[in-house]
Amino acid sequence: MITINSTLISGAGAIPALAPVLAGKQRVLLVSDANIIKLPETGQIASLIAADGRDVHVIDNVPPEPSQHDVARILNALPTAQIDLVVGIGGGSVLDVAKLLSVLCAPASKSLEALLAGEKPTHRVASLLIPTTAGTGSEATPNAILAIPEQSTKVGIISPVLLPDYVALLPELTTSMPAHIASSTGIDALCHLIECYTSTVANPVSDNVALTGLRKLLHNLDVAVNQPHNLNAKLEMLWASYYGGAAIAHAGTHLVHALSYPLGGKYHLPHGVANAILLAPCMKVVRPHAVEKFARVWDLIPDADRTLSDDEKSHALVAYFTALVKRLNLPDNLASLGVPRDDVPALSEAALNVKRLMNNAPCVVSHDDVQQIYYTLFPQH
Repeated sequence: MITINSTLISGAGAIPALAPVLAGKQRVLLVSDANIIKLPETGQIASLIAADGRDVHVIDNVPPEPSQHDVARILNALPTAQIDLVVGIGGGSVLDVAKLLSVLCAPASKSLEALLAGEKPTHRVASLLIPTTAGTGSEATPNAILAIPEQSTKVGIISPVLLPDYVALLPELTTSMPAHIASSTGIDALCHLIECYTSTVANPVSDNVALTGLRKLLHNLDVAVNQPHNLNAKLEMLWASYYGGAAIAHAGTHLVHALSYPLGGKYHLPHGVANAILLAPCMKVVRPHAVEKFARVWDLIPDADRTLSDDEKSHALVAYFTALVKRLNLPDNLASLGVPRDDVPALSEAALNVKRLMNNAPCVVSHDDVQQIYYTLFPQH
């Protein structure tokens, strides 16, 4: 279990409250991507950072699903002067890269190659993370995930040192998200919460944050997608995402994420989309081993029929997940995304090799079991 010591700032109109975080920081690295850097709210934050004569270096080209080569390229472009603060503004990819840079910019830091080989970072420079999607929860996890194209998968660099000093949950920064991004990142948060809640390493702390996050998500996801300027729903989704990250820090994901990694690593499918496709099929496998917990989650759904038995509720929850992905207009099969059915054996092998996550599953799954899950994601002949 990991202690999260980040200071949180949250709420609509809270951008000016970032000023004290910047006090005494003279050289700031601002990390973002090509879209987020153009938002007026990002400009407002950038102006706040640049005040008082600060030296600001901007990285605005973090790609989706970044690889170790992308991080190496960014590192090579950094100034040699010591950085005092790393500010990450963006989705999970940006925040993961910002977390890594907070470590790699520290004096006498370990190399990126050493971190990928399993060495643990020991220190970082100060960091502030501002999520612009409500899904990854990266601002609350000790993880930084990188694609490894040579192995057609992803690798997690994991250490409490990666956790940020400050987190700002600012709903205005999420209002410009297209509906399909709000949907897929929301499902990513849902996967974090339900997987951690049913993990073999679940515990009272992770269960508490998972249930709190699930309640917020199940009450606000549809509204946040369909009413993009509803700041209350957007803020509740940011908190649901944060709780999903906190659940990961205290427990861990399993089947959905293990099977999702090869899809992102080889086909560069957006992480939330891959998770959305896998959610119901994986939870169908998990259900018999988590009936009581599924029933408790069912009871959090607005207007859920609470007169059902626990077993009936657990089946109803899996059906709800299927309907939710459909209702949010997310893809429900891999063929439509260009994944060949013939690749299923190799995908299954790669998923089983994500042992860090597979070991958290509440049931034992074989190579054949994983193949069967993947095969359900293709049109049936």
